[in-house]
Amino acid sequence: MNNSQQRGATGRSQVRRAELIATGRKLFADTSYDALSMDDIAKHAGVAKGLIYYYFKSKRGYYLAIVEDSVAELVARAGRDTELPAAERVRRTVDGYLHYAEHHHAAYRTIVTGGVGSDAEVLAIRDAVREELVATIAEGAYGRRSVPPVARLALVGWLSSVEGITLEWIGALAADPAGQPGRVRLGALLLRQLRATLTVIEEFVPECPAPHLPEEAALP
Repeated sequence: MNNSQQRGATGRSQVRRAELIATGRKLFADTSYDALSMDDIAKHAGVAKGLIYYYFKSKRGYYLAIVEDSVAELVARAGRDTELPAAERVRRTVDGYLHYAEHHHAAYRTIVTGGVGSDAEVLAIRDAVREELVATIAEGAYGRRSVPPVARLALVGWLSSVEGITLEWIGALAADPAGQPGRVRLGALLLRQLRATLTVIEEFVPECPAPHLPEEAALP
């Protein structure tokens, strides 16, 4: 096989793997992990069960790949637009986060709650995405990803609140979408809370002055 053929084979493998992950995300959105067998997954994917083992080794490996793919998409959506001014970047980070949750309910719940039981690897993925999101907010607010411990704890507390509010919101959207605030309005609420958090951080950590987030950045 020449180099061109090898690249083509690799490209096809990547496409097939991505297709299997996309199928898995849909399946696990509607069915619990324990209720899905590898036979079920293969049937829905329209492939031989051996192909799933070839790419992911096991059902758990398949599930972890789905979680990691979901995390990568969430982080990419929340962390883009790095060239924008701080206030706009923070606003878009929050909006990107909520956009992902709004359109990927099951994947978002998996990321935030840790997925299957107390699986250590899934929990590690969850913790890693939290650290990345805290660093993204810190970079948008202060121009650096690493901040003093008190500032970090305050941002972690704010993010924990965001997770709880967002979980409640997507659950309510599923039951009564017309009665819930839209993404922009909810984002404004979370940004107002972040502004308050950044102000408190400045009181405790003067070297982390609260950036100016104009009212229009927080209230549409």
